[in-house]
Formats: sequence, C-alpha cells, structure tokens
Amino acid sequence: MNAPSTCLATARSDSADVLVAADEPLAALQRDCGGEIPGTIAIPALLELVRKTRSFGLKLGRTIRATDGQDSISAWIEAEPADDGGCTICVRSWQAAAMPSEDTASVSAHRTAIERDLAELSARLDSQQNLLAVECEAADLAALAAAMRGGIGRPWTDYVNIAGSSHQQPLHWRLLDGAALVIAESDRGWRAHLLPQEVPGAEPAGFELLLTAETPPRRAADPAPLKVPEQPVMPINGPGLVGRDIAPVLRQPIARIIANAETIRTRMAGPLAEEYSQYAADIAAAGQHLLSLVEDLADLEVVESEEFNTAPDRIDLADVARRAAGILGVRAQEHGIAIDAPKLGEHLPAIAEFRRVLQVLLNLVGNAIRYSPDASQVWIRLESAGARARVIVADQGPGLSDEQQARLFEKFERLGRSDAAGSGLGLYISRRLARAMGGDLTVESAPGQGARFILDVPADLLAAAPVTGPQPEQSGADEGGD
Repeated sequence: MNAPSTCLATARSDSADVLVAADEPLAALQRDCGGEIPGTIAIPALLELVRKTRSFGLKLGRTIRATDGQDSISAWIEAEPADDGGCTICVRSWQAAAMPSEDTASVSAHRTAIERDLAELSARLDSQQNLLAVECEAADLAALAAAMRGGIGRPWTDYVNIAGSSHQQPLHWRLLDGAALVIAESDRGWRAHLLPQEVPGAEPAGFELLLTAETPPRRAADPAPLKVPEQPVMPINGPGLVGRDIAPVLRQPIARIIANAETIRTRMAGPLAEEYSQYAADIAAAGQHLLSLVEDLADLEVVESEEFNTAPDRIDLADVARRAAGILGVRAQEHGIAIDAPKLGEHLPAIAEFRRVLQVLLNLVGNAIRYSPDASQVWIRLESAGARARVIVADQGPGLSDEQQARLFEKFERLGRSDAAGSGLGLYISRRLARAMGGDLTVESAPGQGARFILDVPADLLAAAPVTGPQPEQSGADEGGD
C-alpha cells in the first residue's frame, strides 16, 4: 500500500465552526473569501465539510473548489472530530490554476436576459429616446403605460421622475441606464435599464427601455381593503376567456408588431423610401388600435361578470383628478388644449378604488382631449353632495342630442364615427365601474352647449370637510363614447 501523503497545511476549528488557526495557503484563502483568523469559516465547501464532520462524528475527506479572486483552487482536505467539539483539518493536495478570461459579451448577454425577464414595463425608443411602442405587465404601471402610449414620439422621461436628478431631460442614455425612478401611481421603487441598438462607429440608432421593480408586486393575500357601507360584496372570480387566455397571449406579439413597425418607420433599421415608412406607420397605428381593443375586451369581460366587485378604499378625488390631468397633459398640449384641474389644497374624500377611479377619469379626460377643438379648454371640477362625492369633466365640444345621450353608454356605441380610434367600449366600461363602486356615471349636454360627464361615488363622511373649487360657467361635449 502507498503511504498516505503528508499534510501540506493544517488548521483547527472550534465547535462554532470558527477557524481558530490555519497554515498557508489555507489561511490566505480564508482571507480572500472575506474571512478572518480567528473567524467563521468563509470557504463554503470547507464549512460544509467541517459541519458534516461534527454532525456525523466521523473523519471525512473531499475535494473542495474555491477561488481567491485570481486563481481557481482545487484541494483535497480531510477533517477529523476533535475532543473540544471542533475539528482538525489537513490539506493533502493543493492546485491553483489561472481563471479563464471573462467573456464580456457572454456576461453582458446574460445580464440583458435577466433584465428582460424581470422587466414589468418595456418600451422601444428612437435614437433621441422618444417613445415608439410600450408593453406593460404591472397593474401599478397601467396608468403610466397608458400615458406613454398616448404620448408616442415624446421622450420617455416626460412620464417618470428621475430620483435625485434636477437636470434637463433626457440625459445621455449612459447616465439614465440604472437610474432610480419614482412613479406616482406605484408605491414600489423602480430602475431604468437602457439597452442600446448598436451601430458600429456611430451613436445608437435606438434603445430598448426596461423598468424593473426593487420589490415584487403586492399579493392578493395582503390586507383586505375597506368595504363600501351597505354595498354587497361578492367574491371575485378570475378573468374569463379573453382576460385569462386570449389577452395575455395577444399582448406580446401585438406589442412586438408595433415595436418593429416603429423601428421601420423611424428608419432605425436603415434607409427606407418614404412610402414604405408610411406603410410602417399605418401598421403601427393599426397595432395600437388592436392592442387597445384587446385591453377593452378584457375589461369588458371583467365588469360584465356577475361576481365582479371593486376594492374600495379611502381616497382623495382631487388627488386622482390631478394625476389624470398630469398623465394626459402632454397629449393636451399637442392640441393647445388647457386642462383646468383641481388645485393643490383642494380635497374631496371618497370611498372608491383608486385604480378604477383613475381608469374612468383617464377615459373621460382622454375623450375630451381627442374630440374637443384645438386651443380649447377642459375642466375637472369637484362637488360634494352630502353622502356623494362627484368629479365633473367638461369640455367645449359640439354637445350631444337627447337621442345621442340615450345611446352614449351602450356597448360598442361610437355615435356614427368612422375613424379608427376607439372601440366604443370605454364609456360603457366606465359606467359599469362607477356603479360597481356604489356610484354612477352620467352626462348632461345639449347640441352646441357642450357636455358635463359626472362621476359619482360614495363620500368619505369620516374624513375632514372637503375643499372644492369653482364650477365652470360653460362646458362642451365629448362625442366620442369611448
């Protein structure tokens, strides 16, 4: 038999797995792994060996592998129980080999794949960081995604707050990559990741924007929301065929069609004849319309479920109204339309679901902007009526006849419009949401005199007295019905 090899180095550990003494090179590896002597064993494979030795009360040996930051270490180490409850350690062999050089391209590709998997909102940007297409999965980013889709062609930084930055936006993309973001509608922290579309010898032709959260979304099992008094609440089932099966499958390919069409339209993929650029613009517009229709159909399925209910809470209608105005402010400016929203200091406490109220107001204000004349005005006013709290959206449109008002909230009603915008479901869904929250959505109008859309929800009678602003003297109609 061959005699056992001699110990190249010895060490001792105590009953708490603290390395109390060690010879070189084991001592150096302990320090390179972030440990000390004496100190808890910092070499993971050695710590596992020592713990098993103490647990079994047997002498054990194995090959351990580690790295000191420069070399890859492979060593045969034996550990034997000691009388004091610790272990004696013997290094029988020790081999160090230079680590292979890092494949930076592979590491970068791996990091990019991780960021894409974690992203809850992604967008395609042109070379100036202007929005081309947006895809979103996070419920608390739904309002942000809607605003971005409504502001195609604007810088993405118009819709978020860059934490700790007061510089004019957008900054150089390298300064924004990894930046912390504050998003008004979300209580989670976010980070931006910009993936450039590289062009050899030139600046990037475009970017992929990824927003990743620092914490996961709230679970359904989190604390139950406040219930509306005297409002029967039934358990909600999950979405049906469209919301559960069809919409999730369609969102990604449609968003990809839009993103690719915008890439072609903006000539990010190379020179292109003007007529083909226009074709790509038509494809992108049709894709946006189709994506909106899918979302509307998914919402329609939810609100028409017999078991649908909302998750009401104590909210401030003035705050929700200001958020809606802020989200749609860029779109209004493009048409010279001024939005007169509740001022800071105005409050109107109510009992309703924040996300659903914002959804309704985005629909009402968005319609008002879309169908009001340029250089006009849209008002958002508050009104307290005892047990009810109201938000009124009014514009200077052409008004609605009695017959049009009777049809306005019907499914797929577009009041004879032949343009591609809208599905005719927005107002129908908005009224269903309002009624599910214990309120209502109504309209007051006359031809040539404009219209007032009135969202009515239960007031929060336990909160402080509301502060409201003046009502508009004259208003106009939104005849879109979306």
